[in-house]
Amino acid sequence: QRQMCIRDRAEEGADGYNKPCQLRKQFRQKGKCDMAILEVEHLSFAYRPERPLFHDVSFAFEQGQVLSILGANGAGKSTLLNCIANLLLPQQGDIRLHGTPLSRLELREISRIIGYVPQSHTPAYNYTVRDFVVMGRAPHLGTFQQPGRADYDLVDATLEEMDLLPLANRPYTELSGGERQQVTIARVIVQQPELILLDEPTNHLDYGNQLRALSMVRALVKRGFGVIMTSHNPDHVLLLGGQVGILGNDGRFLVGNAEEVMTEERLRALYRSDLYLTYVERAGRKVCIPGRLKSDE
Repeated sequence: QRQMCIRDRAEEGADGYNKPCQLRKQFRQKGKCDMAILEVEHLSFAYRPERPLFHDVSFAFEQGQVLSILGANGAGKSTLLNCIANLLLPQQGDIRLHGTPLSRLELREISRIIGYVPQSHTPAYNYTVRDFVVMGRAPHLGTFQQPGRADYDLVDATLEEMDLLPLANRPYTELSGGERQQVTIARVIVQQPELILLDEPTNHLDYGNQLRALSMVRALVKRGFGVIMTSHNPDHVLLLGGQVGILGNDGRFLVGNAEEVMTEERLRALYRSDLYLTYVERAGRKVCIPGRLKSDE
């Protein structure tokens, strides 16, 4: 029973929970299920009017895809995710979920479609890990409804699959930064959205856990989730494959297949560093490696 796919378990509808939101029912009735989950058109954002952070960002995103967003520090990667997550209001452009403008959707509808994991999360209360993760079920519960057995079963299955079950009764406030990051990802998986936004999911993680986090992203995509993540590491993007969006220093957004878009010329311009793309036969893939450090020249 524990081996049941987490997504399948939630879609069982045990105790009547996790019923599709009205928005998705409407699209099933209209035969529009195959359209993009997310459409971003001509999006622009600026914290100060005279200095736009990015402009004219346009792309469409379908279920079961992964899109990695690369950019230098301060380019606006996290800001772009915050706009998609309805946490920031762009100055121009449109964001649509299943064809409906974000501004016309209720927060509960948005949270059933989009799940968001920030770079870091500062705990305010001393919840156990199990109780913290079950909060991801909030979009599927009534105003005064408490999580039921089916909700906690989903939590336990998710923690077990992520090898986090030993932390279940630990206070969330006592976890390390890396452990909090993994537990927060578990909470968004329990939320069961269609699209998961991950802001630098390998942040605070050691090298082994970085690789495990990337493996988790790939597993989520195989289950049918859509994943959009930001990253500072071009090699992580090559390892994941899929689509990449490069948010340039000029505020423009270039999106396409990772193998085609990620060229040495573009990466060198993006990071202002001497970078090389080379095929490593033993690894069986292309990797991104730096050249010499300036101090060695």
